[in-house]
Formats: sequence, structure tokens, C-alpha cells
Amino acid sequence: QVQLVESGGGLVQPGGSLRLSCAASRMIFRIYAMGWYRQAPGKQRELVAVISSGSSTNYADSVKGRFTISRDNAKNTVYLQMNSLKPEDTAVYYCNTQVVAPTGGKDDFWGQGTQVTVSS
Repeated sequence: QVQLVESGGGLVQPGGSLRLSCAASRMIFRIYAMGWYRQAPGKQRELVAVISSGSSTNYADSVKGRFTISRDNAKNTVYLQMNSLKPEDTAVYYCNTQVVAPTGGKDDFWGQGTQVTVSS
């Protein structure tokens, strides 16, 4: 069973920075993509950033220029560097990994979530 362990969340002031990390519990050989989602109180979960196995990236418009997603394939780890944080970035952030299944489809694995709070 694949488990995703998240770390790096916390309380920061507006304009501050955090780096989130998400590491798989074991080596995964057929990762299709890894990404970060977030869910703020009263809102639906939204995609923040995703990085493919080919290292192409996509970002939500609200975080472009401030957040950077990266990955370490050897460690099956994905990072989210968050700079210039705003109060509206406050949410629970979830790590996601899509893995190519033996059937050719994709399996999704989710982290438990880590709280990011941006407040004075």
C-alpha cells in the first residue's frame, strides 16, 4: 500500500514562505504525475500545481509566480515552494500521486493533508 507523508505546513505571516514536502512510503516505478491540491473552509478542493513524469508543470492562476512545484523522482517526493503567501492561501493542502496501473489505467493516492495558515 502506498502512503504519502506530507510535511511543512504551519502558520506564517502574509508575505512569508513555506515549503511543503510529500514523500511516498516506498519506491513507485510508474508515476504519471504528482501534484498539490488545497481545500479552504467552505470551498471545494482545487488543483494548485501539478508536475508530470516529464517535468511539465501547471499552476492555478491564483498561485502563478508565487508557487513552484518540483519533484525528486529517485525519492518519489514532490515539493511545493510557496512564496509571497497571502491570507487567501489558507487551506488544507493535499498531495496527490497518479500511478499507472497494470491495467493501463491510473490509480490515485492522496496524502492526509497539511494545514497552511497565513495570518498576521
